[in-house]
Amino acid sequence: MNRNTELATRSVTEEPASLTNSAGNEKMEVASELGSPTLRSMDSGFFERGIKTMLSIRKSKRSPNKEKGKEGTGTWKGKRLSLRFSKSYEENNPPICNGVEEISEKLEAEPIEGKPLSVMEINELIQKRQLLEAFASIKYLEDETIAERDAEKYKDNPQEFVRKSKDVDLLYNSITNAIQSIVVGTLEHPAVEDTMLTSLATLIAREEAAHPNTGNAACPGLDLLGTPRKWREEWREAIKESARKRVQRVPMASKEEENSWLDLHLSFLQKHLSEDLLKIKLSVKKCYPEEYKVCDIYVEAFHNAIASHLQDLTHRPLEFNELYTLLDWVANTYRSELFLGHPDLKPEVKTENLSLLLTPDDWDKLKNDYITSAKGKIKSYFGNILRLEVTEKWEKEVHPEVKENLYHSSLSFDIQTIIGEHMKISGTISRSLGAQTLELCLAELHEFIPRFGEEFVAWSTAQDNPVFAPYFAAYINSFHDLVSGLETVFKVNTEELQKILSALTRNFTNIFLNKLRTKAQPLLKKILTKDWILATERPDSLASAISQFSKHLQHMKDPMGQELLRDIHKYVVREYIVQVIKPRRKMNSETRQQVSEKMNQEAGILNNMLIDQGSDSDWLLPAIHHIANIIGEKKKDKIKEYVKELCQDYPDIRKEHVLAVLALRGLGRARRAAIIRQGYHALESPDGGEDSTLFAEIDAPVIISCF
Repeated sequence: MNRNTELATRSVTEEPASLTNSAGNEKMEVASELGSPTLRSMDSGFFERGIKTMLSIRKSKRSPNKEKGKEGTGTWKGKRLSLRFSKSYEENNPPICNGVEEISEKLEAEPIEGKPLSVMEINELIQKRQLLEAFASIKYLEDETIAERDAEKYKDNPQEFVRKSKDVDLLYNSITNAIQSIVVGTLEHPAVEDTMLTSLATLIAREEAAHPNTGNAACPGLDLLGTPRKWREEWREAIKESARKRVQRVPMASKEEENSWLDLHLSFLQKHLSEDLLKIKLSVKKCYPEEYKVCDIYVEAFHNAIASHLQDLTHRPLEFNELYTLLDWVANTYRSELFLGHPDLKPEVKTENLSLLLTPDDWDKLKNDYITSAKGKIKSYFGNILRLEVTEKWEKEVHPEVKENLYHSSLSFDIQTIIGEHMKISGTISRSLGAQTLELCLAELHEFIPRFGEEFVAWSTAQDNPVFAPYFAAYINSFHDLVSGLETVFKVNTEELQKILSALTRNFTNIFLNKLRTKAQPLLKKILTKDWILATERPDSLASAISQFSKHLQHMKDPMGQELLRDIHKYVVREYIVQVIKPRRKMNSETRQQVSEKMNQEAGILNNMLIDQGSDSDWLLPAIHHIANIIGEKKKDKIKEYVKELCQDYPDIRKEHVLAVLALRGLGRARRAAIIRQGYHALESPDGGEDSTLFAEIDAPVIISCF
């Protein structure tokens, strides 16, 4: 005989609340099976049938009366707890009650008395969700069994007592399952079944009144008759399960399907749960007494469900953007007005007493993973800057922009933008994470700058490129802007960075000057050669070669640009004089005149060009002119005056330098010595500063006189 057939044979005329008319072992198997976890969990199980059938109900509010009825009599008298709403409520549909006392009065008007029903009939009431009626009948059965036990009716037939006790327990468990099903399904439907939830609260209150918690838990092996069923705890657990399921059902695409899968998932989570919480506030809360603290229970349940879900997400292999999305959602969205702090949820939804959404260990792990991922991301961004400089500017020979008469490179702006953006988004999560990110960016920058310098040096030395000098000036400007920006905007100590940039600047400058010398030296060596004297070279050839480099320095920030221009100006004048005073064959008067004119002409072109480009080394202007005048002067007394002027303007000049110039003029040994004695006294009181040294940097040639 199967369970359904067996239980269907019971009738109201049979002894209520017992299974005495069913024989022996087979009925014991039915009772045992009904109490098994498998049956309780099966949607198609005997006591679970019809759970998904919901009633169409009207809104109502209630308040439970916790007065206890008299036990052991089979009926409740006096101040009863009614299990049915009054007829006047159904007819007039009055406003929902807010107080517990009002509901009690309504329930007392038409109480539900326990009836001697069979187990099958009671179970049918449970299936139909007539839980108050079912509870009254189960309580009747329980009270009867307790009374019979106390009267020692089962002294000679203990198995009968065990069967009846088991029936009571199974029926109570069936109501427990129904409570769980109702609570879990509360948020599954668009509309909340107010009457069902209100009766549920009344049911829990009646059970607590019928089974006061004496603190004596049932011992294993003893019957559970009269013990508290703890349906309020089951109600709380069902809310937790509901929250868990609601969180787990939020859509989540795979990374392969959607790159922004986590952002979308959290947005869905935020949307769906916000709707749930609003429904709880507006529709669910009013179905329970205030003491239930419905909103608090639901918020805590959702909070714990979300926390567990996020913990699972943190253990996935997340990329940089995903790590930031999760950190930002936890830190800035979860408790904000975008979610739990939304005005529509206040004041019922409170966040002040909620625990941390992630444990400190999980939070730290998430931040550490973020920093590790950010390190690779920033390194990649810096690498992209370098790649674009090489491919889009150097290789294509695109000249840098000129802004406010200065060469401009986006290098500093790009670097500061990367640092600023990462520091900004990290800082919104926590101040410490922002500081960590800034420290990380600086460390990556210290590695990037030398790497950038190596690439620029390799490119510039591999070929003679016309955009080298402009980019040299642009990068020097950018380095200056970078240091200034980091100090003023990010308030960081740039001492280490300045050391790196200084070394790189020296390296770039040496390459710049070497390229200039490479261009200038062949032209300098032609000075006073036959071709030079015969004017086969244009007088502005040297100036043009120098200008290929020097003209770009006017677009470099001072003091670096000005200092380099001074160095170039001195270099040109110094090297020009070096070539002039080298020992040479004697020139006749006509040649000396030609040489003098050519020197004055070239000196004028060079000096004017460099001054126009911004050089402030006007003290260098007369050097070549003095020597040219000495070479071209015919009068001996006039030569002596030019020598005095030369010595006065350049007090670092030595006798050997003067003798070399006089030898070039073609004067004999005695004459040279006489001029030195008369015009060299100015050297004894030089008034030039340390920056005004010219001849001190020129090796004096050895003059050999032939007899």
